[in-house]
Amino acid sequence: MSLFEERMRQYQERVHDALDRCLPPVAEPPGLLHEAMRYATLDGGKRVRAALVYAAGEAVGAAASRLDAPACAIELIHAYSLVHDDLPCMDNDDLRRGKPTCHRAFGEATALLAGDALQPLAFRLLANAPALDDLSPGRRLQMIATLADAAGSAGMAGGQAIDLAAVGKTLAAEALQDMHARKTGALIEASVVLGALAAGDEPPNHYRDALQRYGRAVGLAFQIVDDILDVEGDTQTLGKTAGADVARSKPTYPAVMGMEAARRRARELHQEALESLAPIGDNAKMLVALASFIIERRQ
Repeated sequence: MSLFEERMRQYQERVHDALDRCLPPVAEPPGLLHEAMRYATLDGGKRVRAALVYAAGEAVGAAASRLDAPACAIELIHAYSLVHDDLPCMDNDDLRRGKPTCHRAFGEATALLAGDALQPLAFRLLANAPALDDLSPGRRLQMIATLADAAGSAGMAGGQAIDLAAVGKTLAAEALQDMHARKTGALIEASVVLGALAAGDEPPNHYRDALQRYGRAVGLAFQIVDDILDVEGDTQTLGKTAGADVARSKPTYPAVMGMEAARRRARELHQEALESLAPIGDNAKMLVALASFIIERRQ
């Protein structure tokens, strides 16, 4: 196992344990809703967003204990978004993370409520986590606002709305980039920013600026690679239905720009991400490795 793989395993185990503690137990009513929330959040996923929180925070000196709450908050928002995206009124998917989607396992109403409940839990963590009590109130509010912006109409939800409206249409490259930067990129960028903010007032501003540029680049690259894998991947490896975007006539980078141009754009963004980390130096090694992982992944 490489050093990167070992660190990823540590991040994954740490955020899994933290999520397990913060999610309400099935034994506590309403049990079915809590079971659906845990089903949608635990047991699956690469935890790339949580890993970015940990790696960015560590790069600027944040204690690991401060990073659990923002890492969980990011994963809860991501999980809720997948539950809602998979619903019949949106993408109508049957498979997620190698198992039936939440609405297939629990019914549409319970799945909808599970997503509804996961979202406020994310903000409650940022507001109430004892490990963040030594941050200034202003810094804590900045973390909450960062996540809200990334999840709302200027970010993930807005990107999904644009995506749904674009089905069967041809988007210009600029419009496609804007959609992806909102739908996927905003939450990934927020992961990096939250890690930096959890360090308190210690990181100099140019460190935070560098991390934000890095997050913006890897966020867009992540979605471009997703678009490529939707064409080239298989369902078993991806853990979700391969070819779904093509089947639904969704605009994607390969469809709009061609496969080679999509690959080239992903490589350019990878380089932008690496260059942005120059001010941080050796402390950014894990972020460098994560950028390569995002570009080279096969699922």
